[in-house]
Amino acid sequence: MKSEIISPMPGIVVDVLVNKGDSVLAGQDAVIIESMKMENPLRAPADGTVADVLVAKNDNVAMNQVLVIIN
Repeated sequence: MKSEIISPMPGIVVDVLVNKGDSVLAGQDAVIIESMKMENPLRAPADGTVADVLVAKNDNVAMNQVLVIIN
């Protein structure tokens, strides 16, 4: 089953902590975005394997933008 990590707010990607092919656990930090001068870790919603990383460090992201896809 496919899961997605979605940005809950607009911001800038500070760091991407996972790569395509990585195994992740539910709750594991995957992407850190900065919004309103605060860093916010975004976590994997489920266990799985990273199918795709759609952002890179310093990218601007919009609210509800898909950042990472997990299978």
